[in-house]
Amino acid sequence: MRKFALIAMMAFATPALAEDVSMNSILGTTMEEVQASLTAMGYEVRKAEMEDGKIEVYFVRDGQMGEVYVNPQTGAVTKLELKG
Repeated sequence: MRKFALIAMMAFATPALAEDVSMNSILGTTMEEVQASLTAMGYEVRKAEMEDGKIEVYFVRDGQMGEVYVNPQTGAVTKLELKG
C-alpha cells in the first residue's frame, strides 16, 4: 500500500516540474521570488534586473530562451517572449 501511495505522489509531483511559464503565471513580487519560481519550473535563470518598474528575467530551458516581465506589485507576468 505504501508503494502505491508513493507512486501516486510522484505522479502528481512530476507535472509541476514540466510546467511552462505563461501569461497566466504568478511568479512572485520580488526578483528572488521570480527567480525561485522559474527555477522550480525547470528553467535556468541567466539574468535578472529591474527595468521600467518591472522585474525582467532572462531564462533558458531545453534550448529555448526567453524573457519575462513581472509586475512587482501583483507578481503577475505582464510580458513574455520565447525565442527559438
